[in-house]
Amino acid sequence: MTEPAFDQVTETAPAARRHRVVIIGSGFGGLFAAQEFDGTDVDVTLVARTGHHLFQPLLYQVATGILSVGEIAPPTRLILRDQENATCVLGDVDRIDVEAKKLHATAGHIGFDIEYDSLIVAAGANQSYFGNDHFERWAPGMKTVDDALELRSRILGCFEQAEVTDDEEERRRLLTFIIVGAGPTGVEMAGQVAELAQHTLKGSFRHIDPASARVILLDAAPAVLPPFGNKLGNAARARLEEMGVEIQLNAMVTDVDYHGIEVKDPDGSVRRIDGSCKIWSAGVQASPLGKMLADQTGAEVDRAGRVLVQKDLSLAGHPDIFVVGDMMALDNLPGVAQVAIQGGKYAARQIIAGVEKGQTPDQRKPFKYFDKGSMATVSRYSAVVKVGNFELAGFLAWVMWLVVHLAYLIGFKNRLTALFSWGMHVGGDHRSQLTSTKQWVYARQAIERVQADEAAALRSAMEAASASEPVQGPPEDAGDAPAPSASTARD
Repeated sequence: MTEPAFDQVTETAPAARRHRVVIIGSGFGGLFAAQEFDGTDVDVTLVARTGHHLFQPLLYQVATGILSVGEIAPPTRLILRDQENATCVLGDVDRIDVEAKKLHATAGHIGFDIEYDSLIVAAGANQSYFGNDHFERWAPGMKTVDDALELRSRILGCFEQAEVTDDEEERRRLLTFIIVGAGPTGVEMAGQVAELAQHTLKGSFRHIDPASARVILLDAAPAVLPPFGNKLGNAARARLEEMGVEIQLNAMVTDVDYHGIEVKDPDGSVRRIDGSCKIWSAGVQASPLGKMLADQTGAEVDRAGRVLVQKDLSLAGHPDIFVVGDMMALDNLPGVAQVAIQGGKYAARQIIAGVEKGQTPDQRKPFKYFDKGSMATVSRYSAVVKVGNFELAGFLAWVMWLVVHLAYLIGFKNRLTALFSWGMHVGGDHRSQLTSTKQWVYARQAIERVQADEAAALRSAMEAASASEPVQGPPEDAGDAPAPSASTARD
C-alpha cells in the first residue's frame, strides 16, 4: 500500500524562494539539462526511477561481458554531488498535474509530490513490441541494466545447458541465438554474440564447440542499418556474414514463445525458427508520460508515443513544460543521444534566460540540432560511421567509434577502466564480466508472479469489502455495529 503523499518542496515563503526546475529522467537529456543549471539562481530537482545515469549505447557490451555495469552506469547523486543547487530524488513519476504544476512519484511504498515552476520531461523510451507485449517474456529488449544482465545470463546459460544435454535437437536449439531488429543495437549484439562464441569461449567446453552456435539477425525491413544508407548497411552486412551471422530480411516476427519464433515472409508463408535465446531490438515506444501530458495540454502524440513539441521544445500553450530526447517529436529528429543532450541543454538555457534575463517565450530562438553523425560497431576492428555526406567503414571507423564513446563516458575512472577493458578484449579477446546468475534469468518471471498475486489479492479484498457492505433498508433493519470499511477488509 502506498503511503500518503507528502510535499517535497521546502517551506520557504513564495516571495523568497528561487525558481523551481524539475527534471524527469536521468538519461542524456535529463542529466545534461541538470548540469547546465550549475551556478545559476534556480533550484533543480532531478527525479528518476533509477539512481544511475545509463550510457545506453554501450549496454550491449555489458550484455556480452566486455564492460561492467559500473563503467556505464555511474550513480547520478555522485555525478551531481558538487552541484549545490541540484537535488536528486529516486522515484517513479506516475502522475503529472499540469494545472497545479505538480507531479506525483513513488519510491517503493512511499508516495510524494514535487511542485515546479518549470518542467523538463526527459523520461526516454521503452522497448516496443508493436502491441505484442507478451513477446517480452521470451525476448527481452536492451534498454536497462536489468535487461543487459538478464540477457548475459541467458546467453551464457544456453552454452552451459548445451554442454550437459544429450538431446542433439535440444542442443541445436540452445545454440541458436536470434536477434530481432537490424538497427545499430541489433547489429552490435549479433556481432558480439558471434565473437563470444567463436573466440572468447573457444576451448572452454568439453562436449560442445561454441563456434558451432547459430546467430541469426532478422528484420522486417529490407536492409541492415537503414538510417546509415545502402553503402554502410551493405558493408555491415558483409562483415557480419563473414563472421557467420545469418541475415534474414523482409522477415516479420508474428509470434515468440519459449521454444523459438514464428516468421512471416513476403510471400505470406509462415515458418518457425527454434532458438532458446531471443533478443529484441526492433523498436521503441516513448514513456507513457508523453500521453499523459498530451491528454492535459491538447498536444499530439505520434505512433511511437512521442509528443509533438513546438520549435522551442515546449508544449503549445505551456511554455513552462519542455519535452526532450526520445519523448519528443520534432522535424523527424532521430532518437539518439546527441538529440537528447542538445535538447536538454537548450531547454535549460531557455529557462535560465527567462529567470535571469526576463526572456519571454516568444523571444526564444528555435531549437537547432547539430548532427554530429551516427556510428555503430560491427565487430572488433570494424565499425560504420556516417557524418553528413561523409561515410566510412572498417578499421578507421572503429577507431573513431572508440574515441567518441570514450569521450562521452561520465567520469575519468570510468573512461580509464573502460579503456583497459577494451584493451583486454582487443588484445586477447578477454571478457572479464562473464558472471551470470539464475536470479538474473528468472527475476522477470518472479516479478510477474508477484504482481499477479498482488492483483489477485487486491481483487479478492475489494470483492470481500463489497460483499460486507450492509443492504440499504428501513432504519430499524440496520444493526448497531458499523459495516467494515474497505481498508479494514484489506487489512
